[in-house]
Amino acid sequence: MITWTIAQLERQTADGGVIVAHWRVSAVDGNYSASAYGTASFAPDPTAPDFIPYDNLTEADVLAWVYESVDKDAIEESLTRKIEANKNPVTATGLPW
Repeated sequence: MITWTIAQLERQTADGGVIVAHWRVSAVDGNYSASAYGTASFAPDPTAPDFIPYDNLTEADVLAWVYESVDKDAIEESLTRKIEANKNPVTATGLPW
């Protein structure tokens, strides 16, 4: 299961335009997990017809913006590869005694 969330927003106080979204994504497969954290920057235009006032934003709105600005598929594939590497390690540590 892969879950994306918004951890924090940075906005302009004059018009409430979001300028940075801090996102997290986590992947879980049984007892194995992997995660990533990043930011996406925006240049809001309060005069644009699709501008959403800060107080009316939903996490789904901001996640849609994030998905447009990052390579969502590549990030999710990377997390899946990390989990597979943990499930099927090619190296190990320890002592033989």
